[in-house]
Amino acid sequence: MTTESATIVKRLWNYCNVLRDDGVSYGDYVEQLTYLLFLKMAEEKEQQFGQDSAIPDAYSWASLKPLEGAELEAHYRDALRELGHGAGLIPVIFRKAQNRIQDPAKLRRLIKMIDEETWTGLDLDVKATVYEGLLEKNAQDTKSGAGQYFTPRALIEAIVDAVAPRPGRTICDPAAGTGGFLIAAHDYVADHHSPLDRDEWHHLDHEALHGWEIVDNTARLCVMNLYLHGIGANGGESPIHVDDALASHPGEYFDMVLTNPPFGKWSSVTYITEEGELRREAQTVVRDDFWTSTSNKQLNFLQHVYTILEMHGRAAVVVPDNVLFEGGSGETVRRKLLRTCDVHTLLRLPTGIFYAQGVKANVLFFDRKPAREEPWTKRLWIYDLRTNEHFTLKRHPLTREDLDGFVACYNPDNRHQREETWSEENSDGRWRAYDYEELVARDKANLDIFWIRDESLEETANLPEPEVLAADIVEDLESALEQFRLIAEDLSD
Repeated sequence: MTTESATIVKRLWNYCNVLRDDGVSYGDYVEQLTYLLFLKMAEEKEQQFGQDSAIPDAYSWASLKPLEGAELEAHYRDALRELGHGAGLIPVIFRKAQNRIQDPAKLRRLIKMIDEETWTGLDLDVKATVYEGLLEKNAQDTKSGAGQYFTPRALIEAIVDAVAPRPGRTICDPAAGTGGFLIAAHDYVADHHSPLDRDEWHHLDHEALHGWEIVDNTARLCVMNLYLHGIGANGGESPIHVDDALASHPGEYFDMVLTNPPFGKWSSVTYITEEGELRREAQTVVRDDFWTSTSNKQLNFLQHVYTILEMHGRAAVVVPDNVLFEGGSGETVRRKLLRTCDVHTLLRLPTGIFYAQGVKANVLFFDRKPAREEPWTKRLWIYDLRTNEHFTLKRHPLTREDLDGFVACYNPDNRHQREETWSEENSDGRWRAYDYEELVARDKANLDIFWIRDESLEETANLPEPEVLAADIVEDLESALEQFRLIAEDLSD
């Protein structure tokens, strides 16, 4: 982050500390900034570049500036409500918007602070960095659960570097969060394939990227983030659909899908019985285009990704460990995926890199293929970045350099020319290939595969940090409790 960006983030964030005393959370604060920044930049574009504003004069930035007190509060509330109607990019940002800053004096101060800065005068990267800096700080506020939709930037960049998107292709994230994968893919094409011609730029900025996000607040942060990167900046249709991606097939297909679906393993609804007891009921997603019906959200996202890929389309999906070894529907999905797709790469991620603690996750890379008798998967290449690797969010965070070894082994230039770093002589090599026959012969086609000697099991001096161990234990216990709870509820029914 540049000094200029860091200074602006610090100013905006220091003011958040004042608002927190009034009960305004980090998430609510960034949300209000989103509304106000958008109105301010719409006015700047109109005044400096002569662009027509899609914001009605009655609710423009100029309409807010002279007001104070109850009059400001009432007008701001009306503006948020009215701008949320209609179709396109603006209503996605203002959809169901509410004023969370109850003190009109503090709202007035925030408007003044934003008005003092010329946002369109900032470099595009600076604006985007300022906003992403705020999003990252928001994600660090794990008490509010904000970290649930924030994938580590280093991991996103490594995945995008591996799959190497190209101009003219469509890219989708059905669990878009704040847009990290879509922005990284956009920037990769812009950086690695310049100079792009006019048609290629138009496609990249307005047609290439597609996302789904079910949570209104997260969707508005995502759209604003894309807007600040120049994506959809001229208005028109929003690249983000506010909807449940799993509800149905979107009716369109994509060349590439990059996604980190929600970590929650089960889809369920909570209700109160006639006796006044709080009960939860598993929700099974039933779709004709799925291989199996299950309430496991991760397995459903994996099936959904397969259904929206163009033929020969490529996917990279972050999945928790249970997707690799779970029986029943899990085994069905794995065997189908290995047969119908070229499941070519598995990256085993270390713990301690996500804001949700104790998460054990992986990245599964596969290409969709046309129907045929013999299986498409020939060899699954596995990179183990977990065994004997210990990261924490603060003291030892994951960096892009930590993933250099994986990207080099993946060999984006020609992934059909790979060489194992593991051998009988080098048993600690992190890059190893397994043939299809070996994989399907394993119990339940279990892909939860390790081969490197775990030093922590042999020497207590090599144990991970206490916070990592504690988080691992919490994750395992919560996962087990969740499964037992669903079993108990099914039995009682």
